[in-house]
This record gives sequence, C-alpha cells and structure tokens, in this order.
Amino acid sequence: DPPPPESRKQGRNHNWIHVYNEDILSMPDKWEYPWFAAWDLAFHTVTLSLLDPDFAKRQLMLLTREWYMHPNGQIPAYEWAFGDVNPPVHAWAAWRVYNIEHKMFGRKDVHFLERVFQKLLLNFTWWVNRKDAEGKNVFEGGFLGLDNIGVFDRNAKLPSGVILEQADGTSWMGMYCLNMLAIAIELAKHNTSYEDIASKFFEHFLYIARAINLPERGHDGLWDDEDQFYYDVLHLPNGNHLPMKVRSMVGLIPLYAIETIEPDVLEKLGGFRQRMEWFIENRPDLGENVASMEEKGVGERRLLSIVDQDKLRQVLNKMLDENEFLSPYGIRSVSKYHRDHPYEFSVGGYDYTVEYEPAESTSGLFGGNSNWRGPVWFPVNFLLIESLQKFHYYLGDSYKVECPTGSGIYMTLWEVAKELSHRLVRIFKKDASGRRPVYGGAEKFQTDPSWSCYLNFYEYFHGDNGAGIGASHQTGWTGLVGKLIRQSSEYGTIDEI
Repeated sequence: DPPPPESRKQGRNHNWIHVYNEDILSMPDKWEYPWFAAWDLAFHTVTLSLLDPDFAKRQLMLLTREWYMHPNGQIPAYEWAFGDVNPPVHAWAAWRVYNIEHKMFGRKDVHFLERVFQKLLLNFTWWVNRKDAEGKNVFEGGFLGLDNIGVFDRNAKLPSGVILEQADGTSWMGMYCLNMLAIAIELAKHNTSYEDIASKFFEHFLYIARAINLPERGHDGLWDDEDQFYYDVLHLPNGNHLPMKVRSMVGLIPLYAIETIEPDVLEKLGGFRQRMEWFIENRPDLGENVASMEEKGVGERRLLSIVDQDKLRQVLNKMLDENEFLSPYGIRSVSKYHRDHPYEFSVGGYDYTVEYEPAESTSGLFGGNSNWRGPVWFPVNFLLIESLQKFHYYLGDSYKVECPTGSGIYMTLWEVAKELSHRLVRIFKKDASGRRPVYGGAEKFQTDPSWSCYLNFYEYFHGDNGAGIGASHQTGWTGLVGKLIRQSSEYGTIDEI
C-alpha cells in the first residue's frame, strides 16, 4: 500500500497516536451517531447499571485506559475530535454506578472504584493545568457539549488577551471536585491513606466556590447581583469584565456542585475531620460563601455547595417560572424570556444574538444539527433533579419554594424533583386525547397501532410541546427516562406509559 500523504501527519486527531480503539462501546445512537462520545457514555452507564452493572463499569474503565486516555490525562471526547472538551462527568457516573450496584445487588465494588479513581486523578489534573488560564480557579473549557448555547462559538480562538470565564466550566469543575471527594471518602473507609486526597478535593472545592461567587480582581465572580443569576464573563485585556447575560442552562449548572457529608464520616475519618475543621477556623474567607460547612442540616449532615440558600432561592425562582425555564416537559436549555427579549452583543465589528428557539436550531453553529437554545435535554435535567434531591437531603421539609413560580403552590425540593421527573416522563405518555407529546404532529406514529406504542428516544425535545427533535434513536442519554421511571416507582406510583 502507498504511504499516507504527509498532510495526514497534521490532520484530525494527529496528536493522539496512542489511540487503539478495538472494543465494544456504548454508542449514542447506532444509526445516526455510530461513534462513542465520552460524556454521552457516562450517562448511558447510569441506566445500563440497572441491568448490567459489570458492563457499565467496563465502559467507564475503557475510556480511562492507556489506549484511550491521552498521556497528559485528557479523556477523548469523540472520534472525530478526540481533543475537544466534554463536561467532566466521568467521576459522577462512576460514583453513581457504584452506588446503584450496591443498592440493587448488594455489592460494593471497591476495586472498580479505586481503579477508576486513580485514572481520574490524572484527568482532574489535566483540567486544572489546561483550563484555568489565570490560575484563579475560574475555568474555561470551550463549548463543553452545549454546542450553540453561547453568544458565539465558545470553541473558537478568542483575540489575544481575551478570556471567556465560563459559569458552566467552573461549575462542572466544582461538581468534579465533590464527586472525587465523595469517592475518596468512600475509599478512605477501606484505606485511611485516602483521607489526604479527600482533604485535597475538599480544599480545592472551596477555592472554586469562592472564585465563582466572590469579588475577585475587580469583578463580582460569575454571579450577577442585579439579575440574581450566574453568567459567563468575558475578561478583556484592559481589565474590563463583560457578563454574557443570557439566561441559559449555563447559569443553572452551578446547582450541580453539591455534596452532603454524613456525621459518621467525620467521626470515622479523624484526619479528614481535623483538616476540615482547621480550614473552617483558619480560612473563613474561603468558607463564607459555601453552604454550609459549619451549620448542620437534617440528620446532622454538612453541606458543600457552590450555591447557598439565598442564591438557591433566586435561581429556582427563574428555573421554576413557566415564562422562563420551566416547560410542561422539563427545564428548557434557554429561558423563554429571550423569545421577546433577545440578547444582543457586539464585538470586533460583529453582532451576535441569542433568542429562545424551542425546536431546531436556526444557526449553523456546530453544523446546525443540534440546538441548546430552548429545547429540553435529558442529561442536564437529570442532574438538576439529583441536585434538588441532595439539597433536600440537607435542608429538609422546612425549605420550600414556589413551584411553578407565581402559582401560590409551595413544594419541598424533593417534591420539585418529583415534579420535574413527571414532566420529563410525560413526554412519552399518552395525554387525555391519546396522543404522545414525543411524536408531535407525526400522525403515523400518533395513530397507527403498528407504530404508536413503539417509542423513539430523541436527542432533545421541543421546549414548548415536548415533540422529539434531532436524532430519533438516541437511546443513550435519553434512556435516562428509564432511571426516572424506576426512581418514581420507588417513591410513588407512576402511570403506565
């Protein structure tokens, strides 16, 4: 065979020469998207673990093996661009799969947890070294799987000296810290040498939480006091900071960075407890905006969260507003507010606009075959539900919010989580007229008995009417509906789909 052309040496994925993919992998969609994607796969494993936890664990381990993971610690994003950056949800998935297996099958696979944790230490270090440009715990990351959600292409190279500080990138790293903390604490119960690394992630989280919330170098973190919401911030060479005031999922992702610590953990892990107490006493500047290391919640639990109780109430006020994020079928990726109030931004002679687009994208950004400017997406909704459950675990029944906003109905955060679950499941259920929102105006699927009970798992869903959009066989992360149905059945009945 003739040798490949010299240009191949500088082509796509040219610096991933170690990759040797010859394994069985869970694909997002074997028809339209027949390739692996790292963050898609992480969500797949949560549902897969209900049926085959061993397969789920093998999938998570594969992408951390030396024939996938880059020597620098980066996990390959997907096959057409290994070097792109997906949200760091691998640790979250490993922790969830570990706990699901324990709950359902009575097994604690500590060996798996330790193996994946060791590899994720490399990946975490890659994130810190590559995506925190100024070393102040405010992270970039690019598009982070959310395609066109930004004002402009967040993967594009910015002019010299310009940095986009991302609320979602920083929050994903806060979540990553807490996932690694939870795993380290679990491993420390079996091997106390892990107490030290648990302390490391505890402390690193405090730095991230402070950076996103508190004034730093002349600007107010990524929290906007006027709008009571989190935004990306454009950091200019002259020192000015311009918040990108788009009400989007980017501003809800800070809710993901939450973890509770049980009192028996602090009792058993004396080294970790001592270091934590030292930090509380000697670095109050780091803890003042973290809820809440000192104040004990329900069951004497401690709470670590980027979002404190006051900010939580303000963020949920928008998230649960049916004129903003709350759709009859889940949480929209961009607020409906922008339907009548488009966000406009001009820089370098270019004008940019973000509007509420509940269906297909009207932009060619990222190929135009995906839309994060209005539709409902299962993976980010699933994480919101989990976060609300964790907040309730600490705050209990006394903490209630209006849901929907303006309705006069107040719910605990557990009840809000159940309400969101039911709205997502409703996408697939028949309504009073016998029609399923998922099939929208597709009459054959709605009325033909040969098709009406065969459900397609679409990539995302219309922000107003729940109709399926995008790839129609996305049984990967949209399969999370199975986990929601099972979870709902554990805590109350759910109608037959």
